[in-house]
Amino acid sequence: MLGWMAWTWPTALFFVGVFAAIGVLTVLEIRYPGGHARRGVLGLTTTRGDRLFITLLGAAYIFLAWLGLVGYPLWWPLALSLGWGTFCFWKV
Repeated sequence: MLGWMAWTWPTALFFVGVFAAIGVLTVLEIRYPGGHARRGVLGLTTTRGDRLFITLLGAAYIFLAWLGLVGYPLWWPLALSLGWGTFCFWKV
């Protein structure tokens, strides 16, 4: 039934991580409603969900650019993506 996609451990961990992040944001929104909107260094007014979306979108571009320009291994773009995510939630 699930043979249409290559379900490997990295793929499963990716989806578990994305759904866990959405779950954490849901719990935060229930506990502290309002999304904690703020204006960051990019000049955008963002909520927690906006920052998660910007983080995921930026990480996708980092990985695609790395694969297109360098190739393997993917540990460096992972580190860059984690840094990007930290920056997004801290300053954006």
